[in-house]
Amino acid sequence: MMSTESTDTGTEAGVEAAARATELASELGTAIQQLDSYQRFSTAKEAVESSEAAQERIREFEQLREEFMMARQSGDASNEDLQRLQAAQEELHDLPEMEEYLEAQSELEMDLQDLNEMISAPLSVDFGEKAGGCCQD
Repeated sequence: MMSTESTDTGTEAGVEAAARATELASELGTAIQQLDSYQRFSTAKEAVESSEAAQERIREFEQLREEFMMARQSGDASNEDLQRLQAAQEELHDLPEMEEYLEAQSELEMDLQDLNEMISAPLSVDFGEKAGGCCQD
């Protein structure tokens, strides 16, 4: 017969481990907010959100992208449509506040990737990847 003590102890250890993991995750989130790359990204994001020019170019780009996607699905997309979309994206990315935002985003993504690799190192899965099944090639 199995002892309920060993099962209860195992459950307690699991609950404690889950609580500690949650605590560490919260601390990690707070620590990430203190990174220079996060601070830079946050400031750049606010600048883009408050810029009328950036918001207008974003709306224009999103509309062109949506129109292009619909045309592509129906088989009506042309090279001219693609060139217009690319030109709109370049105009958007040429805005100083958007350029800073994209650079800051890239820097933050690199820092987060480094953290993901550190977290994933002792695990048999990539912590930051979406699990698509039991095995990945």
